[in-house]
Amino acid sequence: MSINEFGYKQELQRSLSLTDLIIYGMIFMIPIAPFGIYGWVSDASGGMVPTAYLIGMIAMLFTALSYQALAKKFPIAGSVYSYASRGINQYFGFIAGWVLLLDYLLIPPLLYIFSAISLTEIFPFIPKLAWLVVFLVGALLANLVGISFTAKVNKVFLVAEVIVLAIFITAGLYALYGNDVGAGELTAEPFFNAATFQPSLVLQAVSIAVLSFLGFDAISTLAEEVKEKPEKKVGQAALITLFLMGFLFILQTWIAADLAKGMTFKSADTAFYEIATKAGGQWLATLAAVATALAWGIAVSIASQAAVSRLLYSMARDKKLPAVLANVHPKFKTPHISIYLVSILSLFVGYFFLDAPDTLASLVNFGALTSFVILHMTVIYHFFIKNKSTAIIKHLVCPLIGFMIIATVLYNMDVHAQVLGLIWMACGFIYMLFLKIVRKGDIAINMG
Repeated sequence: MSINEFGYKQELQRSLSLTDLIIYGMIFMIPIAPFGIYGWVSDASGGMVPTAYLIGMIAMLFTALSYQALAKKFPIAGSVYSYASRGINQYFGFIAGWVLLLDYLLIPPLLYIFSAISLTEIFPFIPKLAWLVVFLVGALLANLVGISFTAKVNKVFLVAEVIVLAIFITAGLYALYGNDVGAGELTAEPFFNAATFQPSLVLQAVSIAVLSFLGFDAISTLAEEVKEKPEKKVGQAALITLFLMGFLFILQTWIAADLAKGMTFKSADTAFYEIATKAGGQWLATLAAVATALAWGIAVSIASQAAVSRLLYSMARDKKLPAVLANVHPKFKTPHISIYLVSILSLFVGYFFLDAPDTLASLVNFGALTSFVILHMTVIYHFFIKNKSTAIIKHLVCPLIGFMIIATVLYNMDVHAQVLGLIWMACGFIYMLFLKIVRKGDIAINMG
């Protein structure tokens, strides 16, 4: 299916395979993502971290199925923004894009902050802001060169992250079964502890853990850079990536939770590294911290900048944002103006939230989860209501279950994130009215 059918011309370079998409999704989701946020998820869930990740994976499964259905119908860049614009109407599309911007625009600075925190534990004499700038410039240069270069970098980092994860899993299992350091074995307690279990707290923990799953959805932003059959490969890559990463998240947090029994952490920021010290010694803690810093600060920050720049490109191409953001570099075929803007915003946001990454993480999740709610609504409306689909399970039951799960997690999210997120949405409604009233002739898009 050609993007010409949707009124666009091919401007971005088509060079990505199914494997590239899966690697991109895995890099974005980060195989060792729980290293950086384990302490916060543990505090919120009463130690039942793998349960939070299991529920998160189930919730994301229904979301991945909705992505698959819409990616097949609309194989174009823009993710939920493009899907809702064409599946419901341009106004739903704009709000979807607006809340998705809250997610995608804030992910890069959040990653830089997490990386800075990890390295500050090792190099306390270097300011966190300095690390933030170093990682930001690296991601900027990598994205300017082009998506093919980004794909090559992703493969190298993915191999390195998997090796580090394998080392931790091996050391953790040996600590549990090979000596008296740990609890003695893997137990079911990390999945359910009657003494600490509270549904509302577990769901609040899920709202944090879901940060690790953000990435499979970003695969859809690269639809116009897939070499062939993007309508099939985008959805396939999303599902494969989700299951692979979900398994890795549950396994590593299960081992960590059993190792953590009886421990009192110095802080939520360093919880996993303290567990790594117990499992293998200071060398393993240092390895985990450095790996987390490089994974978050380089690999996934490159991927996240690529995703948000494509979203800005798509919305600007439809005149929902300033047209200059749709400019494509004549040599590298990348939306370079959008990439520059993301870098500038990342610097300011990163500086402002340098000492409050938990608040920033909650805002990222609010944007992502709200866009997922709109995604499920789009599937139900476009296929089941508008086009009278007879595939009831695929186009009604699954997206409805996904909608209810995501809405429940949103309801149990931190109230400060809810307030700030709703303020962002209100700003979006005001801007949408501006487009409708002041720039009336510029708001319509080609519906394909």
